[in-house]
Amino acid sequence: MSSFDSQEIQHYQRVLEYISALSYRSGELTSYLQEITLGVSSLLHLDWSVVTLCKDGYERVLASSVDLGEEDHVYEVHGTLTGTVIERGCPLVVEDTDQHPELGEAPEGYRSYLGVPLRTAQNLVIGTICSFHQTPRQFSQREVKVSELFAERAATAIDNYFLYKQQLEFNERLEAEVAIRTEELREAQAKLMEQERLAAIGEFAAIIVHEIRNPLTTVKMGLNAFKKLELTPAYHERLGLALGESQRLENLLSEILLYAKPQTLKLVQLDLVALLRGMLPTLREMPEAEDRSIDLIAEVPNLFQVADIDKLKQVLINIIRNACEATEPNGTVTCWLKVDPIAHTQQIQVHNPGPPIPPEVLAKLTQPFFSTKSGGTGLGLAISKRILDAHGATLTITSNTEQGTWVTIQFPLPTSTLV
Repeated sequence: MSSFDSQEIQHYQRVLEYISALSYRSGELTSYLQEITLGVSSLLHLDWSVVTLCKDGYERVLASSVDLGEEDHVYEVHGTLTGTVIERGCPLVVEDTDQHPELGEAPEGYRSYLGVPLRTAQNLVIGTICSFHQTPRQFSQREVKVSELFAERAATAIDNYFLYKQQLEFNERLEAEVAIRTEELREAQAKLMEQERLAAIGEFAAIIVHEIRNPLTTVKMGLNAFKKLELTPAYHERLGLALGESQRLENLLSEILLYAKPQTLKLVQLDLVALLRGMLPTLREMPEAEDRSIDLIAEVPNLFQVADIDKLKQVLINIIRNACEATEPNGTVTCWLKVDPIAHTQQIQVHNPGPPIPPEVLAKLTQPFFSTKSGGTGLGLAISKRILDAHGATLTITSNTEQGTWVTIQFPLPTSTLV
């Protein structure tokens, strides 16, 4: 065997040993490519080697055998030697770049060039391994093959890295989607359990209310019979109190049934502005509205929504009655109707300038049987909230010394009105 053959074998052994020593793990692309550039420069005795990623007419240096600093190195490939490699899709050897300016411009201070494309398993050229030397020199076919071996490893590593990143992104999206679906399922299960619980309560409440109403009716009939007798003023007053309390008890039983039974909606399309404007005369005639003003401010001419008219009227009457009760004589209750494009909601806001509600009370206002009124049942706002929940709407209450009390009903903005 000749001396040349022996050197050839030894060289290939060094190349294979170097390549075999390379170890790539997902997420460690930069250090792996750095080893490749060092290997090409060392085995081919070159001054500088880089691995670049090329896309949309630009190249990004991913690794370099010479320290280029920490900043990103991105260059336009048009008119460069790299651009020629990408355009041709095959290795490019330039012994003296000064003699072949038509092949592209070399970095300043370098005269010879060996460029090999990075080709994926799908036959896509995604970048290059570029090697430079400061003086003119020839490149043998053996050296081109060595560079191609490293290019194959680099292309595979880059391709695997992007697949790895895509898999990570897919996993993150999948985890996020699973979390969303899990939360939706949890909420759906909670709603189902709440519906079942309320159905059971409603059934039990109906039985109890029925059992109480029967004797209550008898008691009221007896009390009303006493009205026909000649009674002293003291007994007449006591009779009036008894009849009043029995009526309050009957009202409480009705509200318990109303709260406990499932909300069945008769949905129609309506205009919230027209609905509230049409209710104003009746609202202003309420006893609670005496000596008080009720104003309507509509920031938009129409607010179309699908809702149950009667139940929505019940909610508005209850909220506006409460606002009137909290407002001093000669005060003004204001109803605002508007769209919040950021929150994608249609809003009805009822404002009263009365004294602020303490935070500890504010948190309990929609709880059943909680009331700040001496004769209240504590079910008005609780029923209103249940009705709004059935509509997919929300009820929030805020109160402070500076701004008074705001009760806000928010309906989802219909899709057709979204810009």
